[in-house]
Amino acid sequence: MKKTTFAIIAAAFAASGAMAQDVVRMGSEGAYPPYNFINDATGELDGYERELGDEICRRAELNCEWVINDWDTIIPNLVSGNYDTIMAGMSITEARMEVIAFSQNYLLPEPSAFIGLADTDESARDTGVIAAQSNTIQAAFVADSDADLLEFPTPDETISALRNGEADAVLADKAFLAPYVADSNGELVFLGDDVILGGGIGIGLRQSDDALRDTLNAVIDEMKADGSLNAMIEKWFGPDHPKF
Repeated sequence: MKKTTFAIIAAAFAASGAMAQDVVRMGSEGAYPPYNFINDATGELDGYERELGDEICRRAELNCEWVINDWDTIIPNLVSGNYDTIMAGMSITEARMEVIAFSQNYLLPEPSAFIGLADTDESARDTGVIAAQSNTIQAAFVADSDADLLEFPTPDETISALRNGEADAVLADKAFLAPYVADSNGELVFLGDDVILGGGIGIGLRQSDDALRDTLNAVIDEMKADGSLNAMIEKWFGPDHPKF
């Protein structure tokens, strides 16, 4: 039954004319572990979203290739047709849905966290200078607070700003920050409670690509039902990460 369903959806996708080419191009940033990153040993895109995207394409019998794009222009280049999907740790938000569409979420809403240097007072997260990657839900959260927002194009630059004294704290996904804290020998610490932002992580698509979205959603549904999505989440994010 599932194979038949996928065949029907794939046929509709092909007939829709939404894609002029045979390849579905998957856009990612390659700079946000464990979601997506460039593997130093292979020089190839790696991470949770690479593994998940490849599995989705395999199950849907889609011919997919990966395209790396800077975060700041990742939505405009989707809309302009430089690739067909975004899998880059992108949270589903109402503001983004005014410009692009999303699949259902493949990660539940997850914690964001503040980190600072070990001697940083927790109050810095409310009134200090907070570094965040530009065009993220974390940057929007800081902009709406009493703290001062310092934006950077890449997440690694926010960590550098904290270490060199430009920022009092960093706000980002906790899963991204946790390895920095663990490997810092006590230099970096979490500040206060986690913050839950956004509606989970989904695949970004052009608003006109309804058939492709249906195809992707069908596979994500199957992976939620058979437990393979939860297994992948645990592999990359650990046993305590929210699961479906």
